[in-house]
Amino acid sequence: MSTSNARFARYRQALAAISARTGTPLPSLILSFGILHELTAVVPVVAIFYGAKTLGIGERVVASIIEETHANATGADGAAHVRSNEQLSWAKQKMKTWVEEGDRWAIRIGRRYGIFGYEKREPGTVDNVEEMAKANIAGDVANAVFAYGATKALLPVRIAASLYLSPMFSRGVIEPTRRIIVQTFRRRTP
Repeated sequence: MSTSNARFARYRQALAAISARTGTPLPSLILSFGILHELTAVVPVVAIFYGAKTLGIGERVVASIIEETHANATGADGAAHVRSNEQLSWAKQKMKTWVEEGDRWAIRIGRRYGIFGYEKREPGTVDNVEEMAKANIAGDVANAVFAYGATKALLPVRIAASLYLSPMFSRGVIEPTRRIIVQTFRRRTP
């Protein structure tokens, strides 16, 4: 079994149980879960980005995570001694990872669409994301990184909400849409 199949096996089993309990067709339920899972990612990223921008907290939070990581990498006397990842708490390590991932994500999205203070990339141009990520994180980029990390932190809540709302979304949106499409094609067939 591949890694992705193993990762999604739990969700497939949960959706199969929900399908049996609610009488909602499994394919419709899976599609509903997928759509809701993406919506619960996009909506919080946008909302948190604008909230952080309005309140001015994105830059402060990201800067404190970076400073904390830097403080752990150098001693009080300024001598460089790297603490092993095991010595950093899980949460601090996870936040550091999300800041790094979020910075790369903000660069890719910012250059593609010309947002977060980045110029829109010309078609065919290849960016060196690793080199660009070495710059200081500030302004809208910091707010985007904060929104990315906060949305990542909300993953368990997003999955639970997607599972809970999937039957209702399937019955209210997916199945009626499917019926309209099927009826449209049946009418056209002689």
